[in-house]
Amino acid sequence: MIVVTGAAGFIASCLVSRLNAANFNDIVVVDNFAVEKKLPNIRGKKLREYVDREAFFPWLDAHHEQVEFVFHLGARTDTTEQDPAIFDLLNLNYSKQMWEACVRYNLPLVYASSGATYGDGRLGYSDQDDALPQLLRPLNPYGDSKNDFDKWALAQEQKPYFWAGLKFFNVYGPNEYHKGRMASVILHAFRQIRENGSMQLFRSHNPAYVDGGQMRDFVYVKDVVEVCYFLLHHRTHSGLYNLGTGQARTFMDLALNTFSAMGVPADIRFRDTPEDIRDTYQYFTEADMRKLRSIGYDRPFATLEEGIRDYVQRYLATGAYY
Repeated sequence: MIVVTGAAGFIASCLVSRLNAANFNDIVVVDNFAVEKKLPNIRGKKLREYVDREAFFPWLDAHHEQVEFVFHLGARTDTTEQDPAIFDLLNLNYSKQMWEACVRYNLPLVYASSGATYGDGRLGYSDQDDALPQLLRPLNPYGDSKNDFDKWALAQEQKPYFWAGLKFFNVYGPNEYHKGRMASVILHAFRQIRENGSMQLFRSHNPAYVDGGQMRDFVYVKDVVEVCYFLLHHRTHSGLYNLGTGQARTFMDLALNTFSAMGVPADIRFRDTPEDIRDTYQYFTEADMRKLRSIGYDRPFATLEEGIRDYVQRYLATGAYY
């Protein structure tokens, strides 16, 4: 059996689809299934068992001999949440329990870290285990929680025989319909364009960037789950790994490609960045992908043009799930 936590969420539900496509059907999905808006993400998938998040560790105590691999992708991902206690509970302490259980039962573990650990990027985007985690200063409690767990994991004397922490950059793609404000700009753009024929981007409040010139490493969720699938079979070279494309693109590029994929003339307007996130807004992110490439991952990543076209035309335009 393969365990996937956060399985009704965005990235994890796409991973379940990728596993099903490879005929992995004995999948134990772990989540808070009371959040009904997420449930369409796993409807129709081939699954072994549903386990509530709060009941998982007793379940694992009873069934660990049948488990082959753990993907721990469940987390609180709201970057605007300011209560550190919520992140301590769901992101830090729950992940520590997961790590300790995988050590106890000799299970390989892949877990979700985040590009948010790099903060404003002034220290670069190196994912070398001994390089930066102790020095990084994330910009919000979410990023702090992810960096705190990375630091804790690296400091442990007892580790799973294989483990990888994946620092997801700006992931977009199908199955994020439920994410509300935290959904990708592409989803928000699609809905605005469909409704109004135009879309809004945040105005730059940094003189180094023109409006729309803010840059992020946007990575298609299908590429993210391919990396997860690779690690399922490549159980060596434990450590932290960036997961982006290695190529930053502007929000203007993103917007123009969304209009193009929809076949609609571009009409882009600007509004002020909300004050509650303005001081912690990242103006540039770009994953250094050399470490993942060095262990043998050689698949190309979708370009922004390719990813947006696939996402808009196959999923957003039809309401389909992956």
